[in-house]
Amino acid sequence: MKKELKTKLIDIASNDVTALEMAEKSYGNSWKKRGGVGAYMMLARKWDRLENQCKKHGYDIFLTSENDKRPEGIIDDIQDLRRYLILVESELMLSKGKIDEEDPEANLFREDRDEWKTR
Repeated sequence: MKKELKTKLIDIASNDVTALEMAEKSYGNSWKKRGGVGAYMMLARKWDRLENQCKKHGYDIFLTSENDKRPEGIIDDIQDLRRYLILVESELMLSKGKIDEEDPEANLFREDRDEWKTR
């Protein structure tokens, strides 16, 4: 992997963590309030938004982005989906014992008594 790409990916991941920390302050753990089915439907809803937008451009996501005139653009939906996927992955990893309970960085978005752990 080229260094420039790796740096950009690290920046994206870091921005996701910051955005998730800010969202936690407003929304708490509402993303999983209705359990696994609710979490799945949240992901499906975000995917449906992307699909509906891309359908107009032959499912070409790059062309869709070029033609998206909304101020937030399709990138906003992509970011939301990726961040929700991070939350779901974290929860699944925790439930499988693949996240160290004692490492606060590894458990940054883990639910514990109805609140996410933060730094």
